[in-house]
Amino acid sequence: MKRGAGSMMKEIILTVERQVKERLWQEESGHDWHHIDRVRNLAILLAKEEGADREIAELAALLHDLPDEKMSQDRSLSLSEIALWLKELNVTEQANDHVCRILSTISFKGTGASVPLTLEGRIVQDADRLDAIGAIGTARAFLYAGSKGHSLHAEESVPRENMTKEEYRLQPSTAISHFYEKLLKLKSLMNTDAAKVMAEERHAFMLTFLDQFYKEWKEAGNITHKE
Repeated sequence: MKRGAGSMMKEIILTVERQVKERLWQEESGHDWHHIDRVRNLAILLAKEEGADREIAELAALLHDLPDEKMSQDRSLSLSEIALWLKELNVTEQANDHVCRILSTISFKGTGASVPLTLEGRIVQDADRLDAIGAIGTARAFLYAGSKGHSLHAEESVPRENMTKEEYRLQPSTAISHFYEKLLKLKSLMNTDAAKVMAEERHAFMLTFLDQFYKEWKEAGNITHKE
């Protein structure tokens, strides 16, 4: 008896999961396996809420960071390498093309202007952006800044606007500036109704965190030392 397409896709997803987990387990910038798994679970949840193809969304979510330029060379894969890998795993040409189109359009790249054409792509983009905000997103922002040697905060630092992709990736910034350059913009960039609802609470948390951060920063700056 031949296996059904659904059963075969489940096996493919399990194979991809194992290999992505192995590749990204010790990644140190906040784009590790735990981030991938959270994005995958959020994508599945959003796909259910929005009536999208769960398997396409899940597969794209598992792969979404591998072709990203922020990944180190030993952990990344190009889109052509991913397409070949999926072909070797017997993913259909249609599904392969769909996943690779999603991977090519979900990144923020300095402006957040890129919007995937398909519902599944918009779901994966939303899931990735949801994991970039809120309490976990805040923690990841500082983890990423530390991995790149960026400072915590500098009062003279001005958040960058209208950046090119190269400027966004390569110019130095601070952890706090990153909130204004990207994270606080993400709530208004959510595509799906379900993600918009989830983003509200996470966005509010970041505003509260920043208020407290500036309060403590100012208090520490006003302390005078007595001999």
